[in-house]
Amino acid sequence: MAEVFFWCAALLLAHTYFLYPLSLFALEGVAQVAQNLRAMRGGEAGRRATRARESRPSVSLVVAAYNEASCIEQKLENSLALAYPADRFEVVIGSDGSSDGTDEKVRECPDARVRLSPAPRAGKTTVLNRCIPTAKGDIVVLSDANTMIEPDAVEKLVRHFDDPEVGAVCGKLRLYNPTKQDYEESAYWSYESLIKLYEGRRGAVVGANGGLYAIRRTLFTQLPPSTIVDDFVIPLRILEKGYKVAYEEEAVAHEETTEDYDKEFGRRARIAAGNFQSLRMVPGLLLPTAGFPAFAFWSHKLLRWCAPALMGIALVANLFLLDSLFYRFTLLGQALFYALAYLGKLGALKRGTAKRVASVAYYFVTMNLAIVVGFWRFLRNSQRAAWDRTARAPS
Repeated sequence: MAEVFFWCAALLLAHTYFLYPLSLFALEGVAQVAQNLRAMRGGEAGRRATRARESRPSVSLVVAAYNEASCIEQKLENSLALAYPADRFEVVIGSDGSSDGTDEKVRECPDARVRLSPAPRAGKTTVLNRCIPTAKGDIVVLSDANTMIEPDAVEKLVRHFDDPEVGAVCGKLRLYNPTKQDYEESAYWSYESLIKLYEGRRGAVVGANGGLYAIRRTLFTQLPPSTIVDDFVIPLRILEKGYKVAYEEEAVAHEETTEDYDKEFGRRARIAAGNFQSLRMVPGLLLPTAGFPAFAFWSHKLLRWCAPALMGIALVANLFLLDSLFYRFTLLGQALFYALAYLGKLGALKRGTAKRVASVAYYFVTMNLAIVVGFWRFLRNSQRAAWDRTARAPS
């Protein structure tokens, strides 16, 4: 029985972190071969339509802001410099009870395309529930106040909506740390971005990068005010309705990470609590009748959230299998991994590949510990929806 538990846990972990990405690569390879065959036969299905766009859709850039006085002027400057027709573009700043002068700075902006929507503090979800339905644009681009968008990003997001089956498009978020070039999240974030890229090829990106994504305004449905991870639930609901959620790697935005590891851990625990909360909001994606989106949701998300339990099961089950030399080596491998993570926490390795590997191991372990904390908060219903802005290194 211990052997069954060990291998079930090990295979599920292998699936969510390795086999699922490999399956995405394989599916893309098959799709590419099929496309090439259709092209060789000269059929209509093998040729991509390249119709000219009669007109670009109107776009509203919606930004939820809470006490963002330190960056809101830069955000407005960045937003107004985006390469999109001015007569089809507006910027809506939804202030969530800001008390640091954010609202005043937005009001001082002379550009008529900027609109402020202030209200008492009630959480980001309430801001979106208020601002998205009243937006003038057919397409709503959502972003964060501290996220800077590259000039052509909106144009590249919007072009996907020429396909009526596309309901949302996720942009590419590049994280940077001004004081630490090789921070732990960079390797994991690159890995996640690659998965999103290949999920996007299947029209099933499971969750968006909150710093930059776009939706059809008509597909937005009001969220419960207690929703914690809106950027996860909104695209999933669109996916659940049968629309595609695409990924545009050339639509790039930049966001600074934090050096405060305690706050970063708290942020991840908050996201984890929100992830578990989201299950009751998208029940259709839990069913096999949803097809590939359900497979992606289970493989990319649900099994990841179970990873701490699976790691614990693999370790405990291994302890009952030490009569076999093979399982002694598997236990040794697990012990070495956790020891490496501890060295990463201590910063005992000062340079080179060993230091980077230890840092990634530490990041992986703390990420899973945050899932445990988030699950506990979810069970106790103790995670509040309102968010606190993340402190970052002074510029």
